[in-house]
Amino acid sequence: MHQLRSVIFVSLLSAAVVQIVERHDLIIDTDPGADDVVALLLALASPDELNVLAITTVAGNVRLDKTSRNARLAREWAGREEVPVYAGASKPLVRTPIYAENMHGKEGLPGVAVHEPKVGMAKGNAVDYLIETLSKAAPHSITLAMLGPQTNMALALMQAPEITQGIKEIVVMGGAHFNGGNMSPVAEFNIYADPHAAQIVLASDVKLTYIPLDVTHKILTSEQRLKQIAGLNNQAGMLVCGILNEYVKADMAHYGLPGGPVHDASVIAYLLKPELFTGKQINVVIDSREGITFGQTLADWYDTLKQDKNVFWVKNGDAQGFFNLLTARLSRLK
Repeated sequence: MHQLRSVIFVSLLSAAVVQIVERHDLIIDTDPGADDVVALLLALASPDELNVLAITTVAGNVRLDKTSRNARLAREWAGREEVPVYAGASKPLVRTPIYAENMHGKEGLPGVAVHEPKVGMAKGNAVDYLIETLSKAAPHSITLAMLGPQTNMALALMQAPEITQGIKEIVVMGGAHFNGGNMSPVAEFNIYADPHAAQIVLASDVKLTYIPLDVTHKILTSEQRLKQIAGLNNQAGMLVCGILNEYVKADMAHYGLPGGPVHDASVIAYLLKPELFTGKQINVVIDSREGITFGQTLADWYDTLKQDKNVFWVKNGDAQGFFNLLTARLSRLK
């Protein structure tokens, strides 16, 4: 009998251990953007794993005033108005600002109607928020999901390099190697929009993970995958289907793909279910020289140069696993 009780106790203990979920204290730095909004909905629907401390906005896909409004729209649609949204940099560190209205439309949200959200911006600046929060944080305790140009983080590091003490990991949607770029033959938009900022973050010696086009172009929408989201019959599902049905058209036409990528949401999926992704630690250098290679991420996948391996570079992902996760989390929203 004693032996049976021991077996039962061990079984229950094992089950409890399996259910323990790592919870990230998370800041999302973003430039919404269609895929950014999908990423925000996915993150805000996952409070057990992601404690979203704040959303910080930057100019990128559209101007700062529109990215800030769109971040607040995503927050409103998720029913998470308690999460503060701070506006940050309105232009890159050095280069002339560029936007991606050809992909995201003039308002940054194709396929859905936009309006002014009920809850306004948090008081203060995103860069100041990053400095204050990371300075006071427990050592290596806060994860940052960087879904746009890295200008805010670069400005924070320039003003207060010691804030790296509070950073657990920075997960970047950016870069391209095997896939080729989407702004030039070699450059991906988020890096191309502010390569000087990306260089500063890369040089900060924090733990860095890159989710590049190499993997996001393998995680594609399909008629069936969008149907499973539409089948939720809730507002979140309708919004995401409306956004994606419009947003993916340009990539499908340009690349001849059967579906379209949902770039930024892959960062959130990586934080929620890293087992869906594979990659390896490599050396990455960013080119900010004027010319055809401006904004290129030189990813030394085969360790040809034998340099310090400064980035975990994600190369592959489980597409159906991603869409199953997205659908399951959207089902939690209204």
